[in-house]
Amino acid sequence: MKLIDGKAAAAALRAEVKAKVAARLAAGQRAPCLAVVLVGDDPASHVYVRNKVKACAEAGIASIERRLQGTATEADVLAVVHALNADRRVDGILVQLPLPPQCDAARVIAAIAPDKDVDGLTPVSAGRLAHGAPGFIPCTPAGCLKLLDSFHGDLAGAEAVVIGRSVLVGRPMAALLLNRSATVTVAHSKTRDLPQVARRADVLVAAVGQPGLVRRDWVKPGATVIDVGINRVTTLDGSARLVGDVAFDEVAEVAGALTPVPGGVGPMTIACLLDNTLAAAA
Repeated sequence: MKLIDGKAAAAALRAEVKAKVAARLAAGQRAPCLAVVLVGDDPASHVYVRNKVKACAEAGIASIERRLQGTATEADVLAVVHALNADRRVDGILVQLPLPPQCDAARVIAAIAPDKDVDGLTPVSAGRLAHGAPGFIPCTPAGCLKLLDSFHGDLAGAEAVVIGRSVLVGRPMAALLLNRSATVTVAHSKTRDLPQVARRADVLVAAVGQPGLVRRDWVKPGATVIDVGINRVTTLDGSARLVGDVAFDEVAEVAGALTPVPGGVGPMTIACLLDNTLAAAA
């Protein structure tokens, strides 16, 4: 079994982005700029934003933070987004989710200018992806595809199964695979005989948020398995650890290639955000 090293792949992509940013600066161009909108005091969101800002700095990308109180109204958040849309210094905009309950996340995301939608989540970006047109791809599916390109190879004709139909991962992942001429099945909680469907896959992507859902007998021998799940579970000794949607030890016995959790898809997400921000500045 080949272990798919997401940390190494992400480091390589981040180094590539850093070199391209340096070349822009050497040519007298300004650094790309990412604006991050953070609403409220969710501890995990603050960690995610801090990591993104740090990654930008390491790549030579400028960043702007717009922080609002958790009591901010949807109109307040939309006003910030519209101002960033109009700001020529800003190339990319990311609204950190989740938003407080008084804000409709779908409306806020839809307000982002499509050409600054470096998270790839606006309806326009989704439509471009569905049509196979150029545009920004959501960062996690984009990272999955880069790993598949490196560790699986040509996807044309491959039987691909995506477990999960979220707008963040499942649906865009299916579109990306379809655009690479794979034969794609999107499975979900209503799928009949899910293990049998999964066993057909040459490429299996698990993105449902259920720890250890995918077991050994769900996986076709030699398949490439991409585990998008990040689940915090408590062990018998009371400590917490991160696990994926795939029962790693079991599946490693039959898979041809497999991403670990942590260290697989996760590191690719921020690397692809940097790559998208650079592209937005081009």
